[in-house]
Amino acid sequence: MTTAPPDTAALLDLAMRAARAAGAELLRRYGNVEGLDTKSSATDPVSDADRASEVLIVRMLLDERPDDGLIGEEGASRPSGSGITWVIDPLDGTVNYLYELDNFSVSIAAEDLDGGLVGAVYDPVMDRMYTAVRGGGAFVDGRPLLVNEPVSLDRALLATGFGYGAERRAAQGAIIGRLLPQIRDIRRVGSAALNLCEVAGGRLDAFWEEGVQHWDVAAGGLIAVEAGALMTTSSLTDAPTGWLVAGPSLHAALTTALAG
Repeated sequence: MTTAPPDTAALLDLAMRAARAAGAELLRRYGNVEGLDTKSSATDPVSDADRASEVLIVRMLLDERPDDGLIGEEGASRPSGSGITWVIDPLDGTVNYLYELDNFSVSIAAEDLDGGLVGAVYDPVMDRMYTAVRGGGAFVDGRPLLVNEPVSLDRALLATGFGYGAERRAAQGAIIGRLLPQIRDIRRVGSAALNLCEVAGGRLDAFWEEGVQHWDVAAGGLIAVEAGALMTTSSLTDAPTGWLVAGPSLHAALTTALAG
């Protein structure tokens, strides 16, 4: 018996609808944060907004696809009975959200055994939807995305982020301090998912961060790769998860420069 391939158009449509609904929920709560708590450290916050967004997304996904698996930042977890697993970040950029800095997003990806299949990253403040389907390119609001290529190291605008533990932050800071004189500049936006989409669209040249989780990069990583970026693991600070994402020429130069 042959299993029919997944309907990627239907999967992407569901991801987009869920991301928009979650974004509306986040905006409804914006400026009135309740239920504030911390997770891995005092600098790793979570709020009722994060939790409500994930509950809404999970409900929408399972109403239409009850056999699918789930991996969610705020605890949603179940094995897949269909071969499809949804990877959910209901609020990427929680600190920005708490401080009303506007740079936050909802990230939803569907994966199969071969990795990312579809991805949607929604920026509620800008009402901007980034999407990708494996092998089908990357888009923002239906317009194609393409990474900057080629980019020389001394012209590179790099986005990064820092871990929640003091020791890892110190190690990341030392690497960035060594790299900074070699590149155009650094940006620290606060949402890995948006950073990856901005690399995809050429608004940034590269992204490097260690300590990010699967849900931070599942959708945005697919979008960046489909726009022409290379995405490889990075463990210069011994973090269990880390990524370097850039166009091919810059990726090679940054790999060398980051290693020192």
